[in-house]
Amino acid sequence: MAESAPLLDKKRETPLPTFTFAKDTPHGKRPQAIAHRGYKAMHPENTMGAFKAAVELGVDALEVDIHLTQDRVVVLSHDPTLKRCFGKEDKIVDCNWEYLQTLRTLKNPQPMPSLRDLLEYLASPGLDDIWVLLDIKLLLPSLTDAMLGTKAAKKLDDYADDLFRAIAATFADVKPSSRPWNQRILLGCWAAKYLPLCTKHLPEYPITHIGFSVDYARQFLKVPRVGLNLFQSLMVGPRGTWLLREVKRQKADRTLLFWTVNEESWMKWSIRQEVDGVITDNPQKYLEVRKAYNKHETISHTWASWKNILGWHWIFMKRGFSFRVKHGYWVDVQKVKKNLEGWISHKS
Repeated sequence: MAESAPLLDKKRETPLPTFTFAKDTPHGKRPQAIAHRGYKAMHPENTMGAFKAAVELGVDALEVDIHLTQDRVVVLSHDPTLKRCFGKEDKIVDCNWEYLQTLRTLKNPQPMPSLRDLLEYLASPGLDDIWVLLDIKLLLPSLTDAMLGTKAAKKLDDYADDLFRAIAATFADVKPSSRPWNQRILLGCWAAKYLPLCTKHLPEYPITHIGFSVDYARQFLKVPRVGLNLFQSLMVGPRGTWLLREVKRQKADRTLLFWTVNEESWMKWSIRQEVDGVITDNPQKYLEVRKAYNKHETISHTWASWKNILGWHWIFMKRGFSFRVKHGYWVDVQKVKKNLEGWISHKS
């Protein structure tokens, strides 16, 4: 059996995320416009101001990052600490929601929203077509704790379970508009060892693997319909070309997204690769590029851009071992299968 051959049968597949596929336009299919942490180029990231501004631009989707507070509220933040965006030394996991609500971003002061806040906004009339890529941020152990399986590592596994449980509870508590949340939410999973938590707590929701390693991403092709959301710079080169070809071969069952694409030339390159979505800090620029894109145009990149890409390849090659130890070496396909079987039996 080929390494990428699916190991689940058709009755136990994860949901198909048709809403994330490339859009039909008068000029052919084009990747969807996905605002990275909202309209981050113009507003404080992961704030309601950034999300609303992106929606007003006409984006197709929002990419948001989530963490869990001490009192089990799912909040929107990229970092596990408050230092960069709010100027506080605290960790989010050590704070209660009541305290976090009092904080304001350092730039253009805005509060930190909760996942509930975003869902309630998206349930408003006229926003049914906007979907969300949920980048589920997990707290990772040190390399030593991960290798030894210490109590500290086990505690972070418990945190991950609590986070997925809280996400599911939030979806259940907020009434959607005409489209159910599982047709508007794509779960972003970085870690192989936590993929079963998606199917345990949120079996009706489609999944994509978020990552930067071509080799690590390949194992997710063993699970039908799990898409890939990959760091665009690491997709340039022979291994990236191979993975693109393999995903396209399974295109009816998977989506392919690129992050974070901010240069105009790489936006055009991404469109040419026929991916399903482009995640960008500057959705206005991408919408303009997508509208004016000419498939016959010669695409050229600067030397600085190529140097940057080579640098990223070197950095993540060095981080590969540590990443696998902390995130899990392999997808537990049998556990994913068992969770889906339980969901199907419950539905029946």
